[in-house]
Amino acid sequence: MSKKTLLVLLLSLALLALAACGGGGGDETADQPPAGGEDVAAIGDAANGEALFSQATIGANNAPGCITCHSLEPDVVIVGPSQAGLATRAETRVAGMSAADYIHQSIVEPNAHIVEGFAEGLMYQNYATDLTEEQINDLVAYTLTLK
Repeated sequence: MSKKTLLVLLLSLALLALAACGGGGGDETADQPPAGGEDVAAIGDAANGEALFSQATIGANNAPGCITCHSLEPDVVIVGPSQAGLATRAETRVAGMSAADYIHQSIVEPNAHIVEGFAEGLMYQNYATDLTEEQINDLVAYTLTLK
């Protein structure tokens, strides 16, 4: 085994041990059980996701930020559906699909799940390429706190 492989293995084990012991960031959302039983901290950083969600533009091509089209107030429609209570709704949208998977797919494949009353193609179509997987996971972690 090469020194580099051994170092990567040891670092991975150390990070797993730290995560198992609850060490780390002090993010209050990690202490709250997310919808559907998903471990928000294992998915992404909810605080980073909230910051991304709140930006007017995001990603490599300055795509419209989530907040420009989605309200966090119940029943308030800007362009797309309100995100208030999203985590709770996402648990039951597609049988056998977790809330996290539903939200992730909704970001990277916007036409996969069209909410009644909204048109296909309405949501920006290129988040899968404009955002990193880490950014997408952070957005998922944040939206899982929206119960």
